[in-house]
Amino acid sequence: MRIAWGIALLSLLGLLVQVTFAQEYKIVGSIPIGGTGHWDYLLVDSENRRLYVSHNSEVAVIDVDSQEIVGKINVDGFSHGIALANNLNLGFITDGDSKTSNVKSPEQVVTFDLKTLARTAKTKVGEDPDSIVFDAPSGRVFAFNGDPMQTNVIDAKTSKLDKTVDLGGNPEFSVSDGRGSIYVNIKDKSEIVQIDSKTLTVKTRWPLAPCEGPSGLALDRENRRLFSVCSNGKMAVIDADSGKVVATVPIGALPDGTAYDPGTKLAFSSNRDGTLTVVRQITKDQYTVAQTVTTQPGARTMALDTKTHKLYLSSAEFGPKPAGSKYPSVVKDTFKILVLQLQ
Repeated sequence: MRIAWGIALLSLLGLLVQVTFAQEYKIVGSIPIGGTGHWDYLLVDSENRRLYVSHNSEVAVIDVDSQEIVGKINVDGFSHGIALANNLNLGFITDGDSKTSNVKSPEQVVTFDLKTLARTAKTKVGEDPDSIVFDAPSGRVFAFNGDPMQTNVIDAKTSKLDKTVDLGGNPEFSVSDGRGSIYVNIKDKSEIVQIDSKTLTVKTRWPLAPCEGPSGLALDRENRRLFSVCSNGKMAVIDADSGKVVATVPIGALPDGTAYDPGTKLAFSSNRDGTLTVVRQITKDQYTVAQTVTTQPGARTMALDTKTHKLYLSSAEFGPKPAGSKYPSVVKDTFKILVLQLQ
């Protein structure tokens, strides 16, 4: 009888696994934002049910449950990255230049109140501020500057600049492991730099070969695995302690954003070619492509809601390239957020 029950239980578990694996991501709707201009990063606060979307000279704030815009935070130049310190009730935005217009860069980080969305401070930083991350153990904000190849470290409570750290290369996306380390992709060197958030020094540099031109970066904190998506159509999985590339997976063309969902054990790459690559984690060192979702050309940035497992991708319709620009124009009032869900 025990053997029979055991076989039945194993069969049931196998069926559940098959059902889980049969689920696929599909576009289930969109959130219109409208307006003009391009965009950059977006970020979900799963705890407080808000989605922060960089768009031109503002950050739109959306209630992810009602899918309604609840407010906007204006910046002085062009909004790029967003970081949140929920324990301090503060948010941070890198406010820099726009590569699609002649807007002069204010080269600053804007601090805002999470409840009122009111701006509370601004901190002057280096040129080309882009990626930004809050590190809870140190209470610091790390704002990464592309052209100067550095990070500006800010005291989150006071908004005062602590230190500038040279990186020796062009930084892209960044993550904090919550244990005293900041990781950042260095695009032109095809490497990851690890920063000690306490001493504010570069601890180590890890090559990402065969991954070239890394942009998006995500972290599986439980298994200590980093996910870096690269311009040569590969996702590299890296041991966050040794720096070893333990796996590579093929992804779509021209990737930018990435995410990892600890609840579903799935990693994602949003690609400018209009695809989303879904990667399944089999073990901490084994990965396979589970799905390629057709999204929309240019839908390259992405945010994940770890509570609902929904994905949000910035998208719009494009017009002709303005004279002297390598980027196409955005058709007015077409900017929106694609919503993807497991079905």
